[in-house]
Amino acid sequence: DIPLSERVIFPITEEERNGIEDVRLVHFSDEHGSRYYGTFTAYDGKNIRSKMFETEDFINFKIHTLNGEAVQDKGMALFPGKINGKYAMISRQDGDNIRIMYSDNIKEWRQSAILCEPEMSWEYIKIGNCGSPLETEHGWLLLTHGVGPMRKYEIGACLLDLHQPHKVIKRLKLPFLSPNEEEREGYVPNVVYSGGGIIHNEMLVLPYAMSDSASGFVTVSLNELIEAME
Repeated sequence: DIPLSERVIFPITEEERNGIEDVRLVHFSDEHGSRYYGTFTAYDGKNIRSKMFETEDFINFKIHTLNGEAVQDKGMALFPGKINGKYAMISRQDGDNIRIMYSDNIKEWRQSAILCEPEMSWEYIKIGNCGSPLETEHGWLLLTHGVGPMRKYEIGACLLDLHQPHKVIKRLKLPFLSPNEEEREGYVPNVVYSGGGIIHNEMLVLPYAMSDSASGFVTVSLNELIEAME
């Protein structure tokens, strides 16, 4: 009976005792109807574990552990529906590259393949996703983060084929969001970071964190963003 904006999911298990973080929330639809999934990282102070909550109403929640050889590292992000009859997930098993994986079981992930490798100087150290892929008429828009020199986190994007999302159509050569002077100082400095955005009226609306000290929103024309890709 409390407002949605005041509901909080607290760590409740031993493997979550030092926190649950970096949730990627997605509205998922398939032949069984629609529901919401949130993939997140559980941290016990030493080890990390990829987990997922499921809800239809944001009142009742089920929490699942993700299992399988491909469930490593962090940053799992589920597609909002099945691709060719299979669940699809963006992941990062090696700490460096963005990977993609498919499964018949949403809780079991066995294999992954490299989707994007670091190419530009602003992402040479590592790259990852900034939330679940967003469907557009041009393809799947995947927001990414890159870590470059001086541990600077910036946000970029790439476009994946709608029917074969393991194929990259094109990607930004430069980030579209970087920390400015007001955003560089904080608990984790020199970082802009996001767990996902939405597309509204042909605009990408992206909430993002500034160095773990504040949050804001940025809006970008979807067409201009895609046209800037190579």
